[in-house]
Amino acid sequence: MNAIMIYVPMLMALLGLVFMFLKRAWVLKQDSGDGKMKEISEYIQEGALAFLKAEYRLMTLFVIVASIVLAGITFLPNATTHLLIVVAFVFGAFFSALAGNMGMKIATKTNVRTTQAARTSLPQALKVSFGGGTVMGLGVAGLAVLGLTGFFIILFNVYMKGVWTSTEDMTVVLETLAGFSLGAESIALFARVGGGIYTKAADVGADIVGKVEAGIPEDDPRNPATIADNVGDNVGDVAGMGADLFGSYVATVLAAMVLGNYVIKDMGGNIQDAFGGIGPILLPMAIAGFGILFSVVGTMLVKINSNDAKEADVQKALNIGNWASILLTGLACYFLVDYMLPSKMNMSFFGEGLKEIASIRVFYASMVGLVVGAIISSVTEYYTGLGTKPVLAIVAKSSTGAGTNIIAGLSTGMMSTFPKVIVLAAAIWISYSFAGFYGVALAASAMMATTAMQLAIDAFGPISDNAGGIAEMSELPKEVRTRTDILDSVGNTTAATGKGFAIASAAMTSLGLFAAYVTFTGIDGINIFKAPVLAMLFIGAMIPVVFSALVMNSVGKAAMDMVNEVRRQFKDIPGIMEGTGKPEYAKCVDISTKAALNEMLLPGILTIGFPIGIVLLGKLVYMNDANANSMVAEMLGGYMAGVTVSGVVWAIFQNNAGGAWDNAKKSFEAGVLVDGAMSFKGSDAHKAAVTGDTVGDPFKDTSGPSMNILIKLTCLIGLVIAPILGNGSASSDDKMMKCKMEMKMSCPMGKEAMPMGCDMSKCATMTKDECAKMCDEKGCSPEQKEMCLSHYDANGKFIPDGKACCVKKIANQKEVKIEITNTNGKTLGLVTFTSNGESTSKAFRGTEAEVKAQIDSLVE
Repeated sequence: MNAIMIYVPMLMALLGLVFMFLKRAWVLKQDSGDGKMKEISEYIQEGALAFLKAEYRLMTLFVIVASIVLAGITFLPNATTHLLIVVAFVFGAFFSALAGNMGMKIATKTNVRTTQAARTSLPQALKVSFGGGTVMGLGVAGLAVLGLTGFFIILFNVYMKGVWTSTEDMTVVLETLAGFSLGAESIALFARVGGGIYTKAADVGADIVGKVEAGIPEDDPRNPATIADNVGDNVGDVAGMGADLFGSYVATVLAAMVLGNYVIKDMGGNIQDAFGGIGPILLPMAIAGFGILFSVVGTMLVKINSNDAKEADVQKALNIGNWASILLTGLACYFLVDYMLPSKMNMSFFGEGLKEIASIRVFYASMVGLVVGAIISSVTEYYTGLGTKPVLAIVAKSSTGAGTNIIAGLSTGMMSTFPKVIVLAAAIWISYSFAGFYGVALAASAMMATTAMQLAIDAFGPISDNAGGIAEMSELPKEVRTRTDILDSVGNTTAATGKGFAIASAAMTSLGLFAAYVTFTGIDGINIFKAPVLAMLFIGAMIPVVFSALVMNSVGKAAMDMVNEVRRQFKDIPGIMEGTGKPEYAKCVDISTKAALNEMLLPGILTIGFPIGIVLLGKLVYMNDANANSMVAEMLGGYMAGVTVSGVVWAIFQNNAGGAWDNAKKSFEAGVLVDGAMSFKGSDAHKAAVTGDTVGDPFKDTSGPSMNILIKLTCLIGLVIAPILGNGSASSDDKMMKCKMEMKMSCPMGKEAMPMGCDMSKCATMTKDECAKMCDEKGCSPEQKEMCLSHYDANGKFIPDGKACCVKKIANQKEVKIEITNTNGKTLGLVTFTSNGESTSKAFRGTEAEVKAQIDSLVE
């Protein structure tokens, strides 16, 4: 079992995909209804496929250009990234597009079958719609784990011959594997933005002219934009969401794997375990694999029995399946952590040095992720669910017009950031205290382990929405639309919950990627007291705001075109309102398609271009600076931090505001008490709520969900660029050697010189008092003694990377500067001696161990 553990995640992924194909076959066997229902469904399917084909052609051009750029990076001086990163990038992009395409195809086939099932009973309608969601969820999760694990195994065998060699070699493996994640997130960005612009342009246009101006119901076949609206549900809420969560899933696991490698480095670069010395790296993949298995179990528990069930009953059924998969995953985490990690591990904590921690603390950190996921879901449900206090407050304010409705929605979204950010901050702090940044990444991995289940719950919403549209356009009995509306209302809440879940994971994953970036570049951290770093922090914080503005503006422009087209058709085509004239649906589909393809490019260029531009600017400004790489790395790190923090807050605000506006509108459609009287669809208050929903739609379905991709993609770009900026600062081992040598050379060099001088490697094992005593015994000057003791904190604890290390110059004594670089597995050491203004240098080449030994012997 131990020898094949590396293949277990792949096996779990394949089992998930097998179950997915079986569920798909069952869904397709269900009755698809009569001729008119099939005709409408085919319109929707053809429109969705046409958009995806056009979108994928554009994405193919992007992948080709990006691949050329990535290939160029591998040939830059000092870059350790292998050319195989291009292959990984292409496959990541392909798998991401495939995941979205699979989800969209099953959704467009499930919608009409859900409508037909709703003609018989609500339980059967839920079974069919959730079955379609299950196919999508397991398809996305299965492809993600299969692709990531498969590429890891291939790269592990290519670079390391399938056996552990060193953390440096594993770093190259994981740097290359980052290309897979970068490809997935790049496609996810375009799919989510493009799909979001498409769906909301159609939705807003259909609502403004249809509901508000013409007073006709949602999805009325007389509305020319209704087919485009239903197509949009699939290309945005299904295909876009599938690619989005595929990228999130992969990035989360990758971040934990990268930090697992640094756990091994903290333990001396080699551990003895039953998994070939890579247990901490395999653990995140194993959790993801078992998460798929338990998601399958959870999907089997989702069902209702009563045809008279309401929204609360459907939500309860979904919660039972969700909680079952979460609890089983939590139980599996305990056994996997106990089985795959050493009982005791050394982990580096920033500013505190190495700590010995028990493996059970890693389990505690993973549990933080599961608990946070549950809390985030509950908070989202409170702020966006039907009948909750915040939503009813928006309903009440709709009675005085659209202005007060919009004010209430904005304030609800803003206030929702408070509990979520507090919970996220606590999760980061607590999981870090348990197991460092590895604990933070494991918390995100555990949270995302049940992605298949989360996505199944999320995807059934747009399927039900489409089913309701088909029922309306086919003029089926009222009870059919009532049943699909129950599912759709729950779907709105689960969609908001899923988006909240995704942004929480994105925040924690990005912190893990950020920690990996800092380690890859060799910098000590991000010092915002440096003006360029602080400037980039502000620029990073600005990017999510500008990104949102671009996307919202794109939706607005496309919606204007849609509104004008629908008005034209109402005016020019006789008999539309009477039902005798046929709307030109294709023209509205064409407007959304062209707008989405044209408008999705600029936000993508902004996201990808800014990090590259910052690196180029930094290189230009500091081209003559010996520490240029270090400064540029900190500048880019400051930018990444700004994007992450700002993006998380903006995502929470937009997702929750949009969800609350949507369910406020739906409250009127079901009938709601306002100022002591029942208010229904068609009332003035309902029209105000529709206006609020048109504002909230691009919030929750376009710019809001794009934030988590923006955050992770920014950090992944930084991670891919990191090898170019490497050696901007020495590693902790190199710093210790430098301190040791400089202290040796800085003791008196006359007749009174001690043969050894102050040895910082010995100080590292001593208390502050013991080090002071050694300095006195060695005969070091007061200045030299001060330098030694500056490596201790206020509690007398040794700090390996103390600020005073190797910075003081002693008059009339030698100063030693040591630079060690690693390029393509070869190490170069350069020792420069400076005395009385004159410098001499000596170079050493070989393996890292050989170079360090030669340099060490030079100063003994």
